[in-house]
Amino acid sequence: MSIPPAPGLAAITAEVVQCRRCPRLVAWREKVAAEKRASFATEPYWGRPVPGFGDAEATLLVVGLAPAAHGGNRTGRVFTGDRSGDWLYAALHRAGFANQPESVAVDDGLVLHGAYVAAVVRCAPPDNKPTPTERDTCVGYLAREMAELATVRVIVALGGFAYEAVARLAGLRPRPRFGHGVEASLGDGRTVVCSYHPSQQNTFTGRLTEEMFDAVFARARALGAVSP
Repeated sequence: MSIPPAPGLAAITAEVVQCRRCPRLVAWREKVAAEKRASFATEPYWGRPVPGFGDAEATLLVVGLAPAAHGGNRTGRVFTGDRSGDWLYAALHRAGFANQPESVAVDDGLVLHGAYVAAVVRCAPPDNKPTPTERDTCVGYLAREMAELATVRVIVALGGFAYEAVARLAGLRPRPRFGHGVEASLGDGRTVVCSYHPSQQNTFTGRLTEEMFDAVFARARALGAVSP
């Protein structure tokens, strides 16, 4: 069984799933949910904003870009039901943060231990490209989650978009240039570790390998994300 969120996180989740503040994203997510992909034609689609997921006492926070149109937008859980999620949760499992290596549905039994997964933007955007206005409208949810997750010591930013958002929220100055494995101390006991996003564009081309991805989460553990 999944672990119920803490009261503060539950309140954020309740707001997220009802949000309709970005007309373009609302129209797109609902269009995708109505038309569906042929391979999921018989499945119900979530078609709403996707909240964060994980352990309320997490010491590791993983931040992505946004839900996938036929992943989180279909299943209702971040990084669930798509190839990027396959990579992420398999890596979290190998690193000891997840009880199983797969995430295919909200009721599949996945539990995260010491980790919480969220995104900068909570609705699936066309072409995976939110506008700056959509980003700025939505990023407050991430800011509130970061405030609630008081035990987080390591933030893994998946891709430059997530890194920029986290750096802005944390007031990171100076800001190192994004790159796989780049680290930046936030000066308050937290460290940001950058990783290429586990998108098919990166994993199919070999720009991101399992070894590279595992090294990021091994480094998170070494920085104190979980006890050995």
